[in-house]
Amino acid sequence: MSLAFDENGRPFIIIKEQAQKERVHGIAAQKQHILAARTVANILKSSLGPKGMDKMMISPDGDVTITNDGATILAQMHVENQIAKLLVQLSQSQDDEIGDGTTGVVVLAGALLEQAEQLIDRGIHPIRIATGYDLACSIALEHMKTIGDSLEFSKDNFEPLINVAMTCLGSKIVNRCHRQIAEICVKAVLDVADFDRKDVNLDLIKLEGKAGGKMEDTQLIQGILVDKEMSHPQMPKEVEDAKIVILTCPFEPPKPKTKHKLDVTSAEAYKRLQDQEQEYFREMVQKIKDTGANLVICQWGFDDEANHLLYQNGLPAVRWVGGVEIELIAIATGGRIIPRFSEVSKDKLGSAGKVREISLGTTKDRMLVIEGCPNTKAVTIFVQGGNKMVIDEAKRSIHDALCVVRNLVRNNNIIYGGGATEISCSLAVSRAADKYTGLEQYAIRAFADALDAVPIALAENSGLPPIEALAAVKAAQIAQNNPRLGIDCNARGTNDMKVQGVVDPVISKMQQFMLATQVVKMILKIDDVIKQGEA
Repeated sequence: MSLAFDENGRPFIIIKEQAQKERVHGIAAQKQHILAARTVANILKSSLGPKGMDKMMISPDGDVTITNDGATILAQMHVENQIAKLLVQLSQSQDDEIGDGTTGVVVLAGALLEQAEQLIDRGIHPIRIATGYDLACSIALEHMKTIGDSLEFSKDNFEPLINVAMTCLGSKIVNRCHRQIAEICVKAVLDVADFDRKDVNLDLIKLEGKAGGKMEDTQLIQGILVDKEMSHPQMPKEVEDAKIVILTCPFEPPKPKTKHKLDVTSAEAYKRLQDQEQEYFREMVQKIKDTGANLVICQWGFDDEANHLLYQNGLPAVRWVGGVEIELIAIATGGRIIPRFSEVSKDKLGSAGKVREISLGTTKDRMLVIEGCPNTKAVTIFVQGGNKMVIDEAKRSIHDALCVVRNLVRNNNIIYGGGATEISCSLAVSRAADKYTGLEQYAIRAFADALDAVPIALAENSGLPPIEALAAVKAAQIAQNNPRLGIDCNARGTNDMKVQGVVDPVISKMQQFMLATQVVKMILKIDDVIKQGEA
C-alpha cells in the first residue's frame, strides 16, 4: 500500500477505501501480465497446423463443443484474467476481419511476450521493447510483400482457389473430404462474388446442417434451403415454375388494434361470425390466386381453418419462415416482401424454377429447396454429418474456408504456409537488426526469435524434432535463397510449400503480424494494476 506523509510525518490516505484495494505495479505487474498471456497462448499451441489437436469444451449446461478453431476455443473458455481477455479479443478480431489464422495470431503474441520477458530481465525498458517490436513488424511486412506471388484465377479457372481452400481445411475435422468441401466453398463464393467491386457478401451464402448421412453428402444448392415443410401434409410436395408471394403479415382475419370485447348471445350470431371469418379467408386466398401466385411463404403462422382453405383452393403454403430466410428468398427469387395484405399484387411476386420438399433418411425431417432462381446471388451449403458436434465443427471449418476465398477475391496475393513465411521474415528481421545502433536492436532480434515459435509449434504438433526441423529448414532457406521452404507437416517428402500447394492469403498473415504486435505493445505499456476490493 502506498501512503503519503504530511510535513509532520503523519500518514494520510489519498485513495478512498485504500485498504480494500489490491495493487500490483512495476516489473511485478508486467511479469504477471506476460505469464497470463503466455498461459493462454500455450493452451492453443497444440492446436496449430494440419496435425493440431482438438479441444473439448464443456459448458455449464453440459453442452459439448469439440474444435481446434482458436477463436471458438477462447470464446468458450470464459477467461477471468483481464490480460488473458485481451488475447481472446485478439483472436476474435482476427476471426472477424480475416476468418482464418485465429490460433497462429495468439501463438505469435505469446512468443513475443516470452521474448519480452527475457529483455525486461536484462533491464531493458518495456517502451524500448515496444518500439523495437514496431520497427521489426514493419520490416517483416515489407519483406512479406517481396516473397509473395499473385494467384491468377477466373470464374472458369478456379483450381488455384481450391488449393488455398484445401490448405485452410487441412487442419480441420473435414480434412478427409477436404477436396470436395473446398470445391463447394470456392463455387459458393464465386456465385455470389461481385468482381467489379472485388467484394463478397458472405450473408448471401447460407449454411444449413442436419445430423444424419455422412460428411461426403455435403452439397451446394443453387438456391435457398429452408428448414420447413408444406403447412398441410396433402399439399403438393413439388411446385414447378413457382410464382411466390412472400408475406410478413399474419394470414388471418384482421383484429382491432385497441382492446375489444365481443358478446356472442346466440348460436345464429356465432354462425354469422364464423361465416364472416370464412369470407375474409376466402377473399384473402382469392386475392392471392388472382395475382397468379402458386405458393405462399409466410413469416407468421395461420390457423387450421386457413390451412384447410389454402389446401382446398390448391394453394401450397409454408408458415413460420424466419426473417433471415425470408430476406434470402426475396433476394434469390426477385420478389418483394409484402408487409400488409392489402399490398398483394402481381408485380411483387418472386419466381423460381422449382420448389420441392426433400426428406432426409428414415426420420420425418423434411426441408424445402427453392432452386432455379432468377438471381443466383444466394446459395446454400447443406452440411451433413454423423452428429450435431461434427456438423457444428464442419460449419466453422467451411466458414473459415469461405473467408479465405473471399480474401483472395479482394486481394489475390499469396504467400506460402508451413512456417515458410515466418522463417523467411525471421531471417530478414535478424539481418535488419544490425543496422540499428540503439537498444531497439535487441527487441528486433527478439521479434525474429519469436517468429520461430510458429514453425517450432508446427513441427512439434506433427511429431517431428522441433529444433532440428527448424534448423534444417532455416539452413536450406539461407543456402538456396528460397523463401518457400517450410516444415513438412504432412510427410510429403519435400519442404517446398509451392510444390505441396500450401498457400495462404497475404492479407491474412499481415493481419496476424500487425494484430499480435499491437496487443503485445499494449500489454507491455501497462505497469500498474489497481483492483477494487469487495464492496
